[in-house]
Amino acid sequence: MLLWLAVVVTIVAVVFGGLFAFQRKLIYLPEGGPLPPAADALPGGRDVTLHTSDGLRLGAWYFPVDDARATVLVAPGNAGNRALRAPLARALTARGLSVLLLDYRGYGGNPGSPTEEGLLRDVRAAREFLVHRAGVPQRNLLYAGESLGCAVVAELATHHPPAGLVLRSPFTELAAVAQRHYPFLPARLLLWDRFPVVNHVSGTNTPTTVVYGTEDGIVPPEQSLAVARAGNARTVAVEGAGHNDAVLLDGTAFVDAIVDRAPR
Repeated sequence: MLLWLAVVVTIVAVVFGGLFAFQRKLIYLPEGGPLPPAADALPGGRDVTLHTSDGLRLGAWYFPVDDARATVLVAPGNAGNRALRAPLARALTARGLSVLLLDYRGYGGNPGSPTEEGLLRDVRAAREFLVHRAGVPQRNLLYAGESLGCAVVAELATHHPPAGLVLRSPFTELAAVAQRHYPFLPARLLLWDRFPVVNHVSGTNTPTTVVYGTEDGIVPPEQSLAVARAGNARTVAVEGAGHNDAVLLDGTAFVDAIVDRAPR
């Protein structure tokens, strides 16, 4: 009996230890580079470099529009790279908005490894570029986040409120998503990165819209609705849409929600 118990304890320790040590490999799923020039993705695009507070130089794509109503800082989710968001930039620029597509550290050929602290530094560097190098007034900025990116821009909004905030498929906090998919794990004890979206949106008065898919199997719709309640946000339900469906990446509902938050 003691031998059996020791084996069980050892197996559990190995499993939990592995999950603890390699959890960020499960959270962050970057695609590397090289990427084509921004102008190949969309005519008029510019390749730009963002400078983070901890000394990294991150590649990003900037798509300026003459006499733009606003500029959208797009913070992506946990997978892929900025090339996957080019259709969103195309749709937004066609509606008169300039766009910055951010790639976090470790994504799109950028140096570094993603962490919660690192991503928050990265989005600050993106805002710094827009305000101080591209000359965009803070009052003309919109933040748009996708899934994990919702947490990133929601935190940024507590320090630098934009004209509007659009959150696509936000979760309440990362541990809540982990607990949903791995109910047998003590996610709140294991996770290094927290991303408490509800706390952030409840701490800002920024006009906010939450867009979500009613058939999202990754971030449950009830979590997105909880974020909306915490931020007193408008909600846009995309019927039948799953988390990674194209309609939620660059579909009309998401694009319209961003455009509707632009200053008049």
